[in-house]
Amino acid sequence: MNPTQPLAITMGDAAGIGPEIIVKAFAAGQAQDCVVVGDAQVIAAAAARLDIPGALGPSVARIEQVAQWHGLPPGVIPVLQADGLEPGSLRDLAPGRVDARAGAAAHAAIVTAAQAALRGEVAAIVTAPVHKEALHAAGVPFPGHTELLQHLAGGAPVRMMLANDELRTVLVTIHMSVREAIDAVTFEAVLDTLRITHAAAQRWGQAHPRIAVAGLNPHAGEGGLFGDEEIRILTPAIEQARAEGIDASGPHAPDTVFMRARNAPGHAGAFDVVVAMLHDHGLIPVKYMGLDAGVNVTLGLPFVRTSPDHGTAFDLAGRGCANPASLASAIAMARQLISRA
Repeated sequence: MNPTQPLAITMGDAAGIGPEIIVKAFAAGQAQDCVVVGDAQVIAAAAARLDIPGALGPSVARIEQVAQWHGLPPGVIPVLQADGLEPGSLRDLAPGRVDARAGAAAHAAIVTAAQAALRGEVAAIVTAPVHKEALHAAGVPFPGHTELLQHLAGGAPVRMMLANDELRTVLVTIHMSVREAIDAVTFEAVLDTLRITHAAAQRWGQAHPRIAVAGLNPHAGEGGLFGDEEIRILTPAIEQARAEGIDASGPHAPDTVFMRARNAPGHAGAFDVVVAMLHDHGLIPVKYMGLDAGVNVTLGLPFVRTSPDHGTAFDLAGRGCANPASLASAIAMARQLISRA
């Protein structure tokens, strides 16, 4: 990762709020070291709809190579046309509706940005939201960013982390049914998550990160009364991680561990990261603290990838009222991570 290179922001689903919040981030001066990957006409149309007055109103320039961003004047949004995405092919896209063309375009933007990151042309990737139904309609065989980026990066194990200034949570399982996810909580999956989390935190500059493991069952199983996964799976994985020098503890009661880990004014967190077994177990506490500040980070990739902590917000698309705060937080988090890598 080269912090002198720009960050790539993928356009996301063109029928959602991604293009709008990207334009707003540029207008607010929060994305001046970034290149958008997607469709230049979509970004230009979003800028025209917003009608941002005066010097804050950005213009759009289509570039053919990432390096061309250096020569653009301030206030211009550089857009690298995604590979295989024909200019103008999304001109009549209706805001707020699932469309296979938008899913295909979002996929093309992610692939183009990931390939640029793997070549070292961009320092990190910040992904605007995609819509899973649109990806599916386009025939994309991945349910979301995490699985697609893992595939593009060679298939190494990755994990999803949701973070804000006060709490960081890493997930053992992500996008699957709860019934399937419980079966996916294995010794190997938990141990891999602890290893990936430990290595990522060290790259952020935490030499000895304190990792709390949240139980799967109420009260972390209460000694086997409410389930034995903690005894059979979690505790052995924690013990193995500790034998490898990882400061992992638990399993802790999942209904209190996030409160204990929260690092807030007047409350020093007892842990640096919480590892949770299930998607909603881990994400609800962070999202409850506010979507605007939350950032999704994919751990285990050979490049930094962050994303806003919200979806495509089809109900807001085209209305000009979407809040770019979470995107700005994702950009700031990406800068922070590459500066410490």
